[in-house]
Amino acid sequence: MDRQSRPYGPSPSYILIPLLLLLVIVAGPIDCKPPNILFILADDYGFHDIGYHSSEIETPNLNRLAAGGVRLENYYVQPICTPTRSQLMSGKYQIHTGLQHEVIYPEMPSCLPLDDVTLAQKLKESGYATHIVGKWHLGLYKKACWPTRRGFDTYFGYLLGSEDYYTHKRMGGLDLRDQEEPAWNYNGVYSTHLFTQRAQDILRGQNSSQPLFLYLPFQAVHDPLEVPERYLQPYLHIKDEKRRIYAGMVACMDEGIGNITQTMDQLGLWKDTVLIFSTDNGGQIYQGGNNWPLRGWKGSLWEGGMHGIGFVHSPLLPAKVQGTINRELIHVSDWFPTLVAGLAGGSLNGTKLDGYNMWNTISRGDPSPREELLHNIDPLYAPPTTHSMPVIRAKVFNETIRAAIRSGDWKLITGSPGNSSWIPPPGSGITPPTPHDPPDKMVWLFNITADPNEYYDMSSQRPDVVQRLMQRLQYYYEGSMPAFFPPLDPRANPKYHNGTWSDWEK
Repeated sequence: MDRQSRPYGPSPSYILIPLLLLLVIVAGPIDCKPPNILFILADDYGFHDIGYHSSEIETPNLNRLAAGGVRLENYYVQPICTPTRSQLMSGKYQIHTGLQHEVIYPEMPSCLPLDDVTLAQKLKESGYATHIVGKWHLGLYKKACWPTRRGFDTYFGYLLGSEDYYTHKRMGGLDLRDQEEPAWNYNGVYSTHLFTQRAQDILRGQNSSQPLFLYLPFQAVHDPLEVPERYLQPYLHIKDEKRRIYAGMVACMDEGIGNITQTMDQLGLWKDTVLIFSTDNGGQIYQGGNNWPLRGWKGSLWEGGMHGIGFVHSPLLPAKVQGTINRELIHVSDWFPTLVAGLAGGSLNGTKLDGYNMWNTISRGDPSPREELLHNIDPLYAPPTTHSMPVIRAKVFNETIRAAIRSGDWKLITGSPGNSSWIPPPGSGITPPTPHDPPDKMVWLFNITADPNEYYDMSSQRPDVVQRLMQRLQYYYEGSMPAFFPPLDPRANPKYHNGTWSDWEK
């Protein structure tokens, strides 16, 4: 399982910002302690489903925080769960961790490579107390893969995903851990409430002299669709049942975030805190989510699958950027160097990252250092009837391979990108356009700046751009690790682990 990585990506040396200079820029008077970092990750949260994107779902706390911070409106994540989390924790593209195909399933002997240093480990090096409350989804088959062994001082939450919100079970097995022990005593407690309360407990016990990193990857608003009845009351007018329950789940999450930030303020922590909010991928249309007006949804390489909701809020941000919209290109892999070097003043020595330090871009409005973004290359996804395995093994990229890349204004998609529909919110009365791509089409080119909803394919008008970006995909493909997607292991079955999801290899 342990895999060696190779040098790639931007050199970290030129993007380091000394801590004292950072604090002068961000906070004015010099403080000896780096800021607290609160990173909240919502699960399957659709682009249309936050209040400030004209949603019918009310999110007063998220709206307030975004309005007083920096909204990131050219911000990208990955189309599904594990890949976004792996890039957040490693600062690397999926092609450099072997996790470029699908997600880590419960019975799969896989995890974020053990030789990859994590964001939590680097922040610990800078003196941070590190805590995770919520969904991990980066592997469980060895305890070495667990968050308690990857840099977190404390852990409370799920190792997998798709658990019942009340029983905390998946496929009959309990998947709720307090540190490394099964947590049996929370049956019937709704997970969004449970994770909010645990986060508040951590804040109340925090030593104010030590900087805090609290990573809060909510289970919400991933299916199954479950929420306490009182959150449904404001949305009884929504006729679509799944959309109605989903709206209640969003409202509950928004309330929890408001409670957490209020607790930080009451404890005197808020004034020294930087909050980052992000979704992990686009909304799942079949489970009530919506990404209008973007094309596609969760799991696709269209904008609806990857163009994420994101913002940064902090009293430490200069007044000139508070309440602004930032349209510079930023990716989830950029948080690793941004938090470690940009906020904590830590060293990136010994890391080989694909992410860039974006703190000056966020806090000062500087141009993004990122000019290109590899969304992914997934050779295992391509239909087997359209390519030969010898070509795949020889690392020769061709248009049948599922991939997408962004370079400046341009986005190239190849292979099978997933459902390409535009889906308006249920009950909106909007008639969307209908995709008319021929079934054998495998190359699309869009000017995302001019055409953010991917209406106009430019591949036939600009073959020069297509050729240039195909060459870039070839470059990345040559430097990629083989996709690691092992067969499921029956030893993972909870019946062998006292009714819990647990490790099964040493």
